[in-house]
Amino acid sequence: MENGTNRERPGMKGLSKEEIAAMKEYLKEKNSKSNGEAAVLAQIAKMPEPDRAMAKRIHAIVKAAAPELAPRTWYGMPAYSKGDKIICFFQGGYKFKARYATLGFSDKAKLDEGRMWPTSFALTEITNTEEAKIAALVKKAAGEA
Repeated sequence: MENGTNRERPGMKGLSKEEIAAMKEYLKEKNSKSNGEAAVLAQIAKMPEPDRAMAKRIHAIVKAAAPELAPRTWYGMPAYSKGDKIICFFQGGYKFKARYATLGFSDKAKLDEGRMWPTSFALTEITNTEEAKIAALVKKAAGEA
């Protein structure tokens, strides 16, 4: 990087190495025909702790709460979709050097409540209390609640 530009990708000015890596992951996923549960489990296995443990738990919660959502990777992170539309995703804190992991929901998730509602949640640990909240959110997001 020189003078705020990315010499490898001139059009990528201002993007971090992590953001560029995530975009490359997305492009690779988009062209892959084998992006499913095996790919999600492989990505989870690569994660450092505590993100790996939380991602495993999120995966189990989503599968139990909304089995119709298909696991896939999205920007190199575990995600769950209905058809080709991402409904929710997990992003480990390590991915962008954040102090917490994130459980996020896309605009396709059916979480609407009035004129304002949360679409992502910080996670530092998943206890039984958070598990119940996550399961309820995933069911609602998938259109089941």
